[in-house]
This record gives sequence, structure tokens and C-alpha cells, in this order.
Amino acid sequence: MTQLLVSVRSATEAEAALRGGAALIDVKEPAYGSLGRASDSVIADVVRVAAGRRPISAALGEFVDTFADNLPSCKESLTYLKWGLSRYRDWKEGVWQDALGCLIHDLAKQQPTPRIVVAAYADWQRAEAPAPRTVCSFTTAYPVGAFLLDTWKKDGSTLLDWLSLQEIEQLQECCRAAGVPVAWAGSLGPAEIRALLPLRPDWIAVRGAACKGRRRTSVIDENKVRQLVALIRSF
Repeated sequence: MTQLLVSVRSATEAEAALRGGAALIDVKEPAYGSLGRASDSVIADVVRVAAGRRPISAALGEFVDTFADNLPSCKESLTYLKWGLSRYRDWKEGVWQDALGCLIHDLAKQQPTPRIVVAAYADWQRAEAPAPRTVCSFTTAYPVGAFLLDTWKKDGSTLLDWLSLQEIEQLQECCRAAGVPVAWAGSLGPAEIRALLPLRPDWIAVRGAACKGRRRTSVIDENKVRQLVALIRSF
């Protein structure tokens, strides 16, 4: 069954998302981009509120800016860690795959450990990122936690402005064949969610659609979360 992932920027927002029925709580700072990293203190605050009640993921920005030892201090309490791959398009082939693959294997040796979510951008050309199909192929070759499809630039365009339903379905079928869960994001509103639900992704991921005024920099609205959960369940 498809579930709702809600991205929050504080413990207060996490409480609102939980009351609204969100199935997975994601911590991010939207002011820093699509997968903007929140501070360690904010991540820890959300963990204190949501741990044991729902799985928790944390957005950690773009992998090109990441150092392997710069992980959240409370990473053992997180279910997922996720990065984007912008600015890797013109790098030598295999660079990001080798680096991310090493991190996945290193984390797998630690217990308990969060799973890695690899994010592809539907607007990959302007993000200077690898194409979604390239990222999808990587996720089927490594023990990742999920494949996330998102938009890099938050300018009002949605996932479906950049990829067709057929292209999204092809990516999902590739992941399904390898047993990799999928999450669809990218400024999704009720109309886009209705269009994507027949594909039955594991998660629909939202931020703006769950905020007051549908502005991703506003605050999470419990009632909007509840409405989105009801929409998914009605399907």
C-alpha cells in the first residue's frame, strides 16, 4: 500500500505530521534546496519526537558536498539517509558510484544502521546530475534502502512536468524487479498524486502540499496532511 512521507523542518512540524497520519517522517531544511540538510540539533529534536512512532529519514544535501564522516550524530536512530547527485553529470564515469557504493558498504558494517536512499532528479539536465535511468541502475546493483525521484529546482514545476507517467513507470518496474522500494516526489499536489497512485509507489513524498498556503517554506498543516492521507487511502 502506498504511504505518505512528509518532510519536516522541526520537532513541532513532526508532531503535526504525525497527528495527520504521515507514515514516514523526513527531516530537511527547504531553504537549502530540494534535499537541504537540517542541523544535527534539529534532526535530533525530530528523533526525540518521532522515534519509535514512525520511521525517520534525513536529507543530507548533495553527495558531491558530503564527507563520509559528516553524518548526523544520531544516525543510529534514523531509518534512512538520502542524498542528491547534482553536479556529477560531467565527472568521470564511476566516480560517484564508487564513492557512494563504499559508503553503503561501510554503513552496512555498523549496527544498527540507516539505509541509503539514492535520489535522482527528473530535471537532471539543469541539475547537472546523472540521468534518472543511470541512478536507477545503480540502486539495483547495491543494497540501498530506496530509490527517490524528485525535482531539483523548486520553481513551481512538478515531477510530471519533467517526466511522463510512462517514463516513471519504467523506472519503477526496474526497481521492483530488484526489490528496491520507490518514492515519488517533486512538488506533488493532489492532482499529481492522483495521477501517480495507479503506479502504486511505496511512498508519495510531500513538503509544500502539506504546508499552509502550499508553500514549502511555510509550516506543516496537520489538516492538509490528514487530507493527503485520506486521498491515498481512498485509492
